[in-house]
Amino acid sequence: MGWGVRVFLTVTNLVKSYQTGIATPVLKGLSIELDKGQIGVILGPSGSGKSTLMNIIGGVDKADSGTADVGGTRVTDLSDSQLVEYRRESVGFVFQFYNLIPNLTVAENVEVVSNISKSPLPLQDVLASVGIADKKNRFPRELSGGEQQRVSIARAIVKNPALLLCDEPTGALDFNTSRSVLALIQKVNAEFGTTILMITHNSAIAGMAHAVYRLRSGEIAEATHNAELVPAERIEW
Repeated sequence: MGWGVRVFLTVTNLVKSYQTGIATPVLKGLSIELDKGQIGVILGPSGSGKSTLMNIIGGVDKADSGTADVGGTRVTDLSDSQLVEYRRESVGFVFQFYNLIPNLTVAENVEVVSNISKSPLPLQDVLASVGIADKKNRFPRELSGGEQQRVSIARAIVKNPALLLCDEPTGALDFNTSRSVLALIQKVNAEFGTTILMITHNSAIAGMAHAVYRLRSGEIAEATHNAELVPAERIEW
């Protein structure tokens, strides 16, 4: 895959409807761009199409029309088997709920993903980078919510993905824990050069992103770019 391009993510005229007896439009010709190594934030209320957009970029859902290109690969043209390979090799996912395997330790939860990746990062380096090396032998039930989200992030980045997709990563966390997780996401971006796209309803997070897209009813209502990023530790809401 051609990771050398500067514009890394390009979504053009994306259209998606769901059939629930009648067609319900979710994305209405939506277009966004994100450069390689940048953090992008998709802002919008529930029902604005944020998760649908992320699922199409992540190869989990398919568009009705339009295109999504990630690092030179046209995701919207991939077959089902090619999408499996794309998700496994090129994309890391972080969700609001951590989806950890309860009967595996921290290290084992991360190692599961490492073992199926072609070029994983060293496990110990990743655990140290997200601040949980000292908890590698604990089980998820022995961790706080913030610690579990750190494991989730470690699991997403150990495969060395070109794109990290974060779906409301602080939605289940308190304020202080949220800031520490957002700081970790900024650290991952700086340390590994990972391109990151995060969706959230929390507009305070916009300051930590290079590019910010505000969604309203499946359309881009506003697109802005920040020349200077706010460190996550200084975000207030």
